[in-house]
Amino acid sequence: MGGLRLKERLGKKFDEEIRFFKGMMQGPKTVGSIVPTSAITARKMASIVNPNSGLPVLELGPGTGAITKAILGRGVKPENLVAIEYSTDFYEHLVQLYPGVNFINGDAFNLDRTLAHMEGQKFDSVVSAVPLLNFPMQARVAMLESALDRLPPGRPFVQISYGVVSPIIARPDRYHIQHFDFIVRNIPPAHLWIYRRG
Repeated sequence: MGGLRLKERLGKKFDEEIRFFKGMMQGPKTVGSIVPTSAITARKMASIVNPNSGLPVLELGPGTGAITKAILGRGVKPENLVAIEYSTDFYEHLVQLYPGVNFINGDAFNLDRTLAHMEGQKFDSVVSAVPLLNFPMQARVAMLESALDRLPPGRPFVQISYGVVSPIIARPDRYHIQHFDFIVRNIPPAHLWIYRRG
């Protein structure tokens, strides 16, 4: 029985990595790493969420859903999670995998349009796996500031990156940057960064 369950789990993981690899081939700019985010990294990113804030959580770039799972594992109800995924393949997979989560097949770099139906909505926090290093700095800063506009002062925006410096340049007059963690057990090793205002 245990062997069957292990086979099922491995089969599921293999299926997830094949889907991820297909996503890489179809749109390498929209996928940030060669393998899905590890469970350890996902849990660390989700740890910034306050499930009791009464506000929904905004996830950017959920990919295969590893971080989505960790956010839900923090006690966030599916209906209190809004997740924006650019890849239609990933989006369709996620809708089936996590019923009740508000998945949007849209662009995290244009939150005004992507979240137009939620105008004025504040979020508890933002958890992002968008591959920022694939985009120009101006676009990264604009995306961050647009997301921070939707958070109460002091609430965090957490970003995963594979470079040793913050993927978004410092603008001390507009937001604060904190190096949150370095996770060696992610492939490739991942740096986590927190941005906040106030």
